[in-house]
Amino acid sequence: MLDKIPLETFRVFDAACRHMNFSRAGRELNITQAAVSRRIKGLEGHLGADLFTRRGKNLALTPGGERLFQRIRATLDYLEESLEPFRAGFGQTISIAASGSVSHLWLGRRLREFGKADAGLSIRLLTSDSPSDLASESNDLVILYCRGEHPRWSLTALLTEELAPVASPDYLRSRGIEDAASLAPADLAALDLIDYDRFNANWISFRQWFERLGAHNEARSARANLTFSTYVMAVDAATRGDGVALGSLGLLGEPLADGRLVVLGASGLKTGYGYYLGLPRFRPSPPEVLKLHAALSALAAKPG
Repeated sequence: MLDKIPLETFRVFDAACRHMNFSRAGRELNITQAAVSRRIKGLEGHLGADLFTRRGKNLALTPGGERLFQRIRATLDYLEESLEPFRAGFGQTISIAASGSVSHLWLGRRLREFGKADAGLSIRLLTSDSPSDLASESNDLVILYCRGEHPRWSLTALLTEELAPVASPDYLRSRGIEDAASLAPADLAALDLIDYDRFNANWISFRQWFERLGAHNEARSARANLTFSTYVMAVDAATRGDGVALGSLGLLGEPLADGRLVVLGASGLKTGYGYYLGLPRFRPSPPEVLKLHAALSALAAKPG
């Protein structure tokens, strides 16, 4: 059916719906009121349905007309957004990919800081926990969880992964814990543990953490009271006071610095993994991309 309807007709219909007046729609599109009316009647003829009810000069959309208007408006908005990069004077859009935890806990605030300093750049953030999405060469920059090597990306270290249990001061008070740093692995295993689903074989949850510390009994006995589908949700639950989450200390610099979270026990685990900022190895990067790369690398050295 679409091949029988001139595409201009949909713009006319959209204008008529927004103005609810054929004359005003015609003025917006630089055509006559009669031309608007002819196109609307033609569209109704193709569809075999009325789109407007007419009572004198007053117009109203029929239920079918309202549904069509919503679809056409969404489609035109999408096309308008797609054409934005081709506008004269429109700046470079930089695409950067990062996991959900990195985006939420570390990267988002730093992109805002960069945006304040350089408002002329447009940044598109792709958030995914899929390694193939993150390492896609369609991105200008990536933040990868790895050991610092990748065949297609030249990597710069941002954060070394160190894992330790964290909880809110309210939770510690509710359990009568006055000295969080003195808690032994057996004490920690008896608390309300918060875990998350491991979608990556290299991620570590509480059982693996106890095992790597040599606390084998605790690794066998530890059971999570709450398990969330994402790491961010687990951290949010710990911040609310629901229990103890396994904190990636580099990502949690801000809530640890302002006291919303407290590290428990004296043992942190350095996993050998970390978060690395990547530039493409096999294609040159535009100056704007290099500028954001340098800014994020510099911001990584700042606490919080």
